[in-house]
Amino acid sequence: QLVESGGGLVQDGGSLRLSCAASRFTLNYLAIGWFRQAPGKEREGVSCVVSDGSEYYSESVKGRFTISRDNGKDTVYLQMNSLKPEDTGVYYCVAGRGFSVGSDISLMAAGPYYWGQGTQVTVSS
Repeated sequence: QLVESGGGLVQDGGSLRLSCAASRFTLNYLAIGWFRQAPGKEREGVSCVVSDGSEYYSESVKGRFTISRDNGKDTVYLQMNSLKPEDTGVYYCVAGRGFSVGSDISLMAAGPYYWGQGTQVTVSS
């Protein structure tokens, strides 16, 4: 139901823009988050934008990544600049009512959440 695109292979310091669109419902009134998972590591919340437009970022990407939404295109983007090898992983778009944004970005206990299939981001050193 969610489709991510824009992943790829980039060198250290490079940029990529990920896109997230839905095929059967609108994203415009939902909270949208980006999560990533690297091999052997736990899933990590990277960024999210909630219904009032507030944006949140993990400390590891703050200042380098920007989340945005284009309601006209019903698409959410994650602009990733100054990429580092440690940013490598599969990036997932997640839609739901909201996210927990305390010390990290995570899913709330009550769903539902809708996930994309993921897009691979590889940053070479």
